[in-house]
Amino acid sequence: MQKSLIKLRRDEVFDHLKAFGFVENYDEWIFHGEEPLQTQPFIEKLDEGVSFMDNTDELLNDTFRNGFEGSTGVEDGLNDEAIKFYKLVEDGKQELYPGCKRFSKLSFLIRLLLFKTLHGISNVAFNDLLELLKEMVPEAKIPLNYTESRNIVKDLGLHYIKIYACPNDCMLFWKENEQADECLECHTSKWKPCEENQSQKRLEKFQRKVLWYFPLKPRLQRVYMCSKTAEFMTWHADERPKDGYLRHPADGLAWQKFDSLYPSFASEPRNVRLGLASDGFNPFRTMSVAHSTWPVVLINYNLPPWMFMKPEYFMLSLLIPGPEGPGNNIDVYLQPLVEELKDLWTVGVQTYDKSKDETFTLHAALAWTISDFPGYSMLSGWKTKGKFACPSCNHETDSCYLKHSEKMCYMGGRKFLDLEHSWRRNKRLFNGKVELRLPPKPLTGCDVLDEVSGFVNSFGKKQKKPKNNDSPWKKKSIFFYLPYWRYNVCRHNLDVMHIEKNVFDNVLGTLLDIVGKSKDHANARFDILDMGIKEDLHPQLSHDKKKVIFQKACYSMSPKEKDIFCRVLKSAKLPYGFASNISRCVNCVQKKVSGYKSHDAHIILHYLLQVVVRRTLPKHVSIPLIRLGNFFRKLYSKVFTPKELDYLQTEIVEILCELEKFFSRQASLT
Repeated sequence: MQKSLIKLRRDEVFDHLKAFGFVENYDEWIFHGEEPLQTQPFIEKLDEGVSFMDNTDELLNDTFRNGFEGSTGVEDGLNDEAIKFYKLVEDGKQELYPGCKRFSKLSFLIRLLLFKTLHGISNVAFNDLLELLKEMVPEAKIPLNYTESRNIVKDLGLHYIKIYACPNDCMLFWKENEQADECLECHTSKWKPCEENQSQKRLEKFQRKVLWYFPLKPRLQRVYMCSKTAEFMTWHADERPKDGYLRHPADGLAWQKFDSLYPSFASEPRNVRLGLASDGFNPFRTMSVAHSTWPVVLINYNLPPWMFMKPEYFMLSLLIPGPEGPGNNIDVYLQPLVEELKDLWTVGVQTYDKSKDETFTLHAALAWTISDFPGYSMLSGWKTKGKFACPSCNHETDSCYLKHSEKMCYMGGRKFLDLEHSWRRNKRLFNGKVELRLPPKPLTGCDVLDEVSGFVNSFGKKQKKPKNNDSPWKKKSIFFYLPYWRYNVCRHNLDVMHIEKNVFDNVLGTLLDIVGKSKDHANARFDILDMGIKEDLHPQLSHDKKKVIFQKACYSMSPKEKDIFCRVLKSAKLPYGFASNISRCVNCVQKKVSGYKSHDAHIILHYLLQVVVRRTLPKHVSIPLIRLGNFFRKLYSKVFTPKELDYLQTEIVEILCELEKFFSRQASLT
């Protein structure tokens, strides 16, 4: 008779494994490299009153990564911040009341505050709840009110600061303007219309817009108060293999150039280098609500490559409220962060290093930003729409306005080829011209600063936009107020996941001719006619001159080929956890693929698309698509050599040129 299955929550299974182990009477294979267990069974610890059946230790352990090691007192070298933190750790080990095995003082307080937040309990109701609990269990170590509770948890260094903002994104009510009641630019009140509180018969004021700022200094200090994490913070200098391979940002040219410019900063390996990432999201879990909240996250690049991209090591710095994205006005909200980064560069902060039991002056620098293409424009100030949309080509961007499609098209990929390449002189397969230009030179930080030196920033939704402004710049980025920013080699980076998803959407929509997603449509064909290229794709009139006939392109698939395309994707068997259920995104009847996520596009482009196009498309069309998938797969490698990067640079140029030869202009480059 088969035993019935018992379903337990994840935390219950975790506690059970800690208490009783994985397998009863398990043999430790110490001669095969397994380390023997040093801890006593969890139940015995409960009898000794050493630990509690809650996750507070795990919370602190996950946040600071095993750094406490049972510290029970003040060691030599502790500073004031470290003393407060370790006192809080000791509070986390105290019983809530004599004999309590389920909660500690700190874990119970955290659960109460979480309960208050999830259910929207007011401060007054929370104070009454604390009084009731105190009367019920007089010997319990419970705070007297909400203020005392918040101050206890505040010592963790995870507190935040609320800064009022103009609802039109003109300014922050911050520093000398903190007491102002209206915006100094648009004169909009920072308060909502007053509402009368019927219970207390008084008028209450509520702010219109609030920026949530999470200070950086205490979070960096907490990282070094963990001995294990503090050791990993110098991995890039002490343990990183220096064999010529690129596996960490410290192996790159940007890091090395920064070290050569600022040797005093580089001489202390504990100084932190940060990356800044930002993007909008909908916090309401539904796409039917037009709402965009913008978090700004900092990434700690001192850690090893297998750690710094883990969510537990991300540091939330700013939370910019919606309902609309900040757009060009994001610099208004970045002011507190940039000021703190500037202070960390010039002055630093006294930090206790648990691994070395010493206090040192910690400095930090912002290495670069990471974003999608619209976010690139917001953070850098370069217009990513219009005539000069390409930041790499900058003022030498090849752009052409498509009259029928009413959008810009960007060409000129052949100028990145070798000077002796045969495609440079091939007029028929490209735009009808010989390409003899050299690749454009990217702008350095000093070049950018010279161009925007006389730029006057104008922020706010009500500010009038300048007319007939041909400048590719729309602001002077706030990051140039950092002393070192102009000398950074790689200031702004594009997120490869966004680019990969957009490329896949365009390729898939064009191959399957999905309405609204295909780049080969009627307007695109008329644009090709106006440009005088690709005569085989020109629209033609029927014999009675009443209909327009569009010739089938070499990449167009018949209904049978589309059916094969969809069935291959739908029947693909992938390892568990490798990807989501891609078959649910494939509709074989309508011959379309929809509803897939970024990671699904990642898997299809890297592995499945190459199989599909070999069976459905001509060889001269399928080979560039296969090379495109190989390019992205190689780009995701964990280890590179400089020669491989040079090869990838040459490879992507040839791939784009091949796509330009066969696809319509919009399908290949838009």
